[in-house]
Amino acid sequence: RDLHLSLRRQRQMCIRDSIHIPMRYNLDQTISKWIKSHLKGRFYIGRGIHVDTSNNMSESLKVGFEEPKELSYFTLACPHLKYK
Repeated sequence: RDLHLSLRRQRQMCIRDSIHIPMRYNLDQTISKWIKSHLKGRFYIGRGIHVDTSNNMSESLKVGFEEPKELSYFTLACPHLKYK
């Protein structure tokens, strides 16, 4: 029996809520810095390709949070989220 199984499960991060953001220069570092200084929960930032409903592809940044309330706060308060 693995006595550390529960500890390992606690360390695994479950991203429940996420957002795709159009990519701009250095956006991932800027957003990561903002999140670290304003939020306390665990988060994920990764680059990828986003396909919209018209099948247009664009480079995007996926930002995910373990806690849904942190995604809500992030989308409302982060000054770097200018979509267009």
